[in-house]
Amino acid sequence: MDFSFFNTPIYYRFAECANSVVPAYIPIIEKRKDTPFNESQKAWQQLRRGRYVEFNLVYDRGTTFGLKTGGRIESILVSLPLSARWEYDHKPEEGSEEWKLLNACINPKEWI
Repeated sequence: MDFSFFNTPIYYRFAECANSVVPAYIPIIEKRKDTPFNESQKAWQQLRRGRYVEFNLVYDRGTTFGLKTGGRIESILVSLPLSARWEYDHKPEEGSEEWKLLNACINPKEWI
């Protein structure tokens, strides 16, 4: 491996950025960790986890490569959530927080 990369300005910018993630994330966790949630929010979380599982098993190149080449299935699947949920053709109610999230993902704002 060429270790000269670690002495370049781009590495230091990358490292600075990476090192700022935890200090930026901790206050968010501290603020939100005791926020109550209801059953519909839990169901939404489970549906999002289901979509992650779907992506991971069907589209993720690393996962599909591991499964197709005889990798240790337990090691490959350990990143999956403990619980998930699927509903056929689920569409959140228009105007709901869930709908707003999906709408923002599907129709991102043009910021520039």
